[in-house]
Amino acid sequence: MKVAIVHYWLVGMRGGEKVIEALCEMFPDATLFTHVYDPDAVSPVIRRHRVVTTFIDRLPRARRWYQRYLPLMPMALEQLDLRGYDLIISSESGPAKGVIVPPGSLHLCYCHTPMRYLWDMYPDYLAGAGRVTRWLMRPMAHYLRMWDLATAFRVDHFVANSRFVGSRIAKFYRRDADVAHPPVSVDDFYLADAPDDYYLMVGQLVGYKRTDLAVEAFKRMGKRLVIIGEGEQFEEISRMASGNIQVMGRQPFSVIREHYARCRALIFPGLEDFGIVPVEAMASGRPVIAYRAGGALETVVDGVTGLFFDEQSVEAMIEAVERYETRQDDFVPQVIRTHAEEFGVDRFKKQMRDILDRCLRERKY
Repeated sequence: MKVAIVHYWLVGMRGGEKVIEALCEMFPDATLFTHVYDPDAVSPVIRRHRVVTTFIDRLPRARRWYQRYLPLMPMALEQLDLRGYDLIISSESGPAKGVIVPPGSLHLCYCHTPMRYLWDMYPDYLAGAGRVTRWLMRPMAHYLRMWDLATAFRVDHFVANSRFVGSRIAKFYRRDADVAHPPVSVDDFYLADAPDDYYLMVGQLVGYKRTDLAVEAFKRMGKRLVIIGEGEQFEEISRMASGNIQVMGRQPFSVIREHYARCRALIFPGLEDFGIVPVEAMASGRPVIAYRAGGALETVVDGVTGLFFDEQSVEAMIEAVERYETRQDDFVPQVIRTHAEEFGVDRFKKQMRDILDRCLRERKY
């Protein structure tokens, strides 16, 4: 088959791009289509493929301002010429699934999440925007929401990255979805001899990650917390931090890997669609203290690979940390890592192959 892979933008190597990397390994001759492409920001596996960009890539400072061009992306996607491709796999959490495909082809959408800023988290994004942005955002989001729903019916089959996302696809698009958890490179992480005396947070510093809860909780407890990540809340979180809290900003993988291996536990207070960070921590043999919701329910085993707290509050997080410290000897690093191996790259590829084979057998055109 001639295969096309459509991704919203290729400007880094986060969870979505790790999925693209695995798909590139599955389909070494596939062509990649994307709005914006920065070859220096992606892996050699991705760079080996032919990449076709939309006109967004040629707009001013597109590699930095790509999200500002969101209103133009529906039109840009529909200009892509996919004639001659038998299989189109779109990778969706930004605009990607809206491509127009040939009548005889199969369009499989791997959905990381329906666009949060258009659907369930729209009020949060609106509340955090400036006055002018809010004024522009309301009509733009209305238009994009209609387009996003309409393009859900251009997809032949959905694959969600978690059962939680599958429920959101059913709610917003009224479509069923298979589930294939995204790939985690478990072998890139290692077990340390003994942890150091700090807790860890890793990820983008944005509102829904609830880094602010962790900072307030650890300020009260006086325990060490290391935060690795950058984002729109970096300055705010840095100002909130006290002497026992270290905000490191963006770090290379080698530093992140070492901190995973040596932390006491990972703190995960946000509501995530899946959450690769907890699996990476567990691949390092470290337990996860997580908010009991979203994708964490599919990765963390309560009492075996981590502990949950039931509400996003400072008090609930403090109680969970204190409960963990009374039970920390119950968490066995090798058991935790063995569980993380269930989310490896090979398993993802097998799940995708099985889903694809079934779709090809069942299609009626």
